[in-house]
Amino acid sequence: MFITKQDLINIGFGNYQAYDLIRRAKALMVQKGFAYYASKGLGRVPVEAVEEILGTKLNIEEEGHYA
Repeated sequence: MFITKQDLINIGFGNYQAYDLIRRAKALMVQKGFAYYASKGLGRVPVEAVEEILGTKLNIEEEGHYA
């Protein structure tokens, strides 16, 4: 499952916080060997990457509805 900046804003993060989480998640994925995430135009990252940065699970339903 993937998440975008707008999804993070919808679940309560501020604009800059959401931007920073996506940026950090992309850097984490590149560090893990997924060069695809080095693309500047890419704004969608795995939820697991954001959860790893936060150190907690996000309350997200599988259908793409964010709670």
